[in-house]
Amino acid sequence: MITKGILRQLELIVFDVDGTLLNNKGEIGKETIKLVTELEQLGVKFSFATGRLHSSVIPYAKELGITSPLISLDGAMIKNYPDEDVIFKSFIPEKSVAKVLKYADQYLMKVALCHADTVFYTEYNAIIPDTIDKFGVAFQEVESYMDHAAESLEIVLVSEYKENLKYVKSRLSFPYSFGLSTNLYRSHSNEGIYCLEIRKSGATKATGLKRLIKHMKIDIKKTAVLGDWYNDRTLFQTKAVKVAVANAVAELKYLADIVTVKTNNEDGAAEFLEMVLRAKKSKTGTWN
Repeated sequence: MITKGILRQLELIVFDVDGTLLNNKGEIGKETIKLVTELEQLGVKFSFATGRLHSSVIPYAKELGITSPLISLDGAMIKNYPDEDVIFKSFIPEKSVAKVLKYADQYLMKVALCHADTVFYTEYNAIIPDTIDKFGVAFQEVESYMDHAAESLEIVLVSEYKENLKYVKSRLSFPYSFGLSTNLYRSHSNEGIYCLEIRKSGATKATGLKRLIKHMKIDIKKTAVLGDWYNDRTLFQTKAVKVAVANAVAELKYLADIVTVKTNNEDGAAEFLEMVLRAKKSKTGTWN
């Protein structure tokens, strides 16, 4: 049970971005902006843990006045804001990039290479900017993927055929491959499309969170995470206070300590922030 005492001790609140912090128009709720400012004045720090690239969340960090490191590409990069120092980055080995590209060609999958600030695609993969859920980021068409393999933080394979992606996922896992982690999911924004994200092992939102709190010297039990989608699952398997917004998938709601009444379109994040603010201003450990 989450009590006022637990909420009163929170020092860090980490938002998933799309479907959680943002409404479906890509906006942060006005009440959330107000509450973040009030809580920052009480010593609470804020960050993001997102599948987006770092560059695409900077406008939201500016809007909220966040000055903490940000977790991007589901944990593959942690980068300071606003000074842009890199705390952690996890590049996929070039030989693994080549292997994935071979599978993409063999099974007629579309593919994108994600760097810290740019998503690369070839002419054959021209639908990538309209297909993958990488919002607010620069897309660049290139002649060859291997020219950009050296600093790839994530590879995204896209297909209408889930079974093909499941097969490739299995071939990129032990005992066939080593050192890679994969995440297969249904696209948020394109019905009937499935995506397989591939990163170097050890890059998840949860590992990103653990690296972040170690860097910031904050206890995991004094941290809260907010999410809505399958890629937030690892966050909800930590000892942080776990908050699912009302529009979250059922699995996340099951793992959550708190499920908001409001959806992301109703500023569900503000509902939780209000609870934290009330707890921090209260002198008792019970709700009234």
